[in-house]
Amino acid sequence: MRIVAALVLAALSSIAAAQTPSVATARLSEMEAAVRAGTFPKVTSVLVLRDGALAYEKYFDGDVSTLRNTRSATKTITSLLVGIAIDRKKLPGVQARILDYLPGRTFQNPDPRKAQITVEDFLTMSSLLECNDWNEYSRGNEERMYIVEDWVQFTLDLPIQGFPSWDTKPKDSPYGRNFRYCTAGVATLSAVLEHATGQPVPEFARATLFEPLGIEKADWVYSPLGMAQTGGGLGLTSRDLANIGQLALEGGSFHGKRVVSEDWIRKSTTPHAQIDERTDYGYLWWLKTFKPEDPSTKALYMSGNGGNKIAVFPAKHAVVVITTVNYNARGAHESTDKMLTDYILPALP
Repeated sequence: MRIVAALVLAALSSIAAAQTPSVATARLSEMEAAVRAGTFPKVTSVLVLRDGALAYEKYFDGDVSTLRNTRSATKTITSLLVGIAIDRKKLPGVQARILDYLPGRTFQNPDPRKAQITVEDFLTMSSLLECNDWNEYSRGNEERMYIVEDWVQFTLDLPIQGFPSWDTKPKDSPYGRNFRYCTAGVATLSAVLEHATGQPVPEFARATLFEPLGIEKADWVYSPLGMAQTGGGLGLTSRDLANIGQLALEGGSFHGKRVVSEDWIRKSTTPHAQIDERTDYGYLWWLKTFKPEDPSTKALYMSGNGGNKIAVFPAKHAVVVITTVNYNARGAHESTDKMLTDYILPALP
């Protein structure tokens, strides 16, 4: 009888081991020590999903219920909401013109090219509006938007971008688009979604995206006129963020339930603009191979100020969440990149 019991126990142990996602815990323990030593400043949580299961979870500030402000990682959630709106025929597609969903608006710097700006232009950060958060002199820099009451009007009033001889014109750029990081354009998609769906964005997001993912609480940021900020600042738990990454990994399904079409996930994670020689941009998704010599480190990821990242590694069947409050710090993104390349990815054989 003891022998049978031992065999049963061994079998159960084997099943449990088989169901436990494979990660190299020693490498992750080294990462934890580095975080606590201050090598990677102000990291608040690190989660790893492997084959759909939580393989690693560590909190350095707060706990499982803490809402994380991952700043511009919110933009990728906006991409998913646009995809759902298209799936449900609320929007005809990415070629829908922005002004068609902002009726009655007049604006400064009139130009016929403004009427041709599409949803895709804002999804790819490549509209012709003079809007660049990475240039402090840009009229469209997001810091200028935040001190204006009407963020949509701020966007529409912007002049058309000029391309002097030393700058690459869109037609000469990879994918035919000239990338300019523009939060104002993504914020304006909030008004477009609201007009197209007939619902405030938080309600549409709750019913179509958050509830299917089991997300119970979302803390939105709002403009002075009460418009949800689809360009950044949404508060979600680290596990919620991991579930959004898992949705992308599963091609728009979540544990077998379809949330957004596989076609949208494919299109939105296909390169549509180039940021630099190593990094492309989809529809508000960042696309990069973190270790160029290793194809398995090719990722699509959400990214926000402070080095916040929710990265999906299809070849490794993994989702990695790194949250921080290292906002506006020099080298913040390089810091969390190093966490990925030196510790987390080596822990995912």
